[in-house]
Amino acid sequence: MKAFEKKISVQADDLDDLNHVNNVRYVQWIQDISKEHWQHLTSKELQERFIWVVLNHNITYKNAAGLGDIILLRTYIDNSKGAISVRAVEMYNAKTNALLVHSKTTWCLLNPETLKPIRISEEIRSIFAAVTKNPS
Repeated sequence: MKAFEKKISVQADDLDDLNHVNNVRYVQWIQDISKEHWQHLTSKELQERFIWVVLNHNITYKNAAGLGDIILLRTYIDNSKGAISVRAVEMYNAKTNALLVHSKTTWCLLNPETLKPIRISEEIRSIFAAVTKNPS
């Protein structure tokens, strides 16, 4: 399976005082595409049985985006172990293909009733098994 992708258009309320996309907006987009990818690949029943929480965001900002730019967001699972999954998100200027942002977010799988970490099951692992580093 290829990485999960979507495109967004930069709006005026995405900008900071320098007329570039605000760093906080990038974090929101990282979380949004991560959630969309999970929801796209899993059933409603599975989504109700598990929740994901962020432990850490590591974000590298490479280039700025401005009003009207179209951004290609791409996400995939980099690796997983125990209750932890590391997800990569890359954002590119869709017109120039310039890398804007690269992030790795560490997520923890929780039981929604106890809010305690639980191991990533084979059921979940198999859903994302084909989504690996450097997807084509």
